[in-house]
Amino acid sequence: MTNEKIKEYISTYAPNVIYDETGEWLNLILEATEWQKLASVIKEPPIQMDFLFCLTCVDWKTHLTMVYHLSSTKHRQNIVIKVNLAIDQPIINTVSAIWRTAEFHEREVFEMFGVDFINHPDLRKLILEDDFKGYPLRKDFEDPINMIKL
Repeated sequence: MTNEKIKEYISTYAPNVIYDETGEWLNLILEATEWQKLASVIKEPPIQMDFLFCLTCVDWKTHLTMVYHLSSTKHRQNIVIKVNLAIDQPIINTVSAIWRTAEFHEREVFEMFGVDFINHPDLRKLILEDDFKGYPLRKDFEDPINMIKL
């Protein structure tokens, strides 16, 4: 499946999508409100992005960006989906019911960046103690005990 066909198909479900083809893979930039609907659509034929192999977050100081790397095992093609979130209240729908691999990735992003994944089945910390304050991978995180300041 060509990038042009993917773009044509996705544009019918997410009309506000922005495409970036400057890298190795097709990048899509979406609004958070469009993400879950599009995720359900692109997992099924004809695109069949059936494998979520990476999910992470980037702190830009002014906003957070969720980054999803998806692959189609049928078409042998990869795409990257980016969704910008407000830094003061980062909220996005979970995709763990669509791709099970998202479940632990989303828990890690919740713990390290403070992103709230709506309808996640088990949103709790993985590594840090329950009473740990702050989000260690955010640029505004300070740890006076260990003298960490980003």
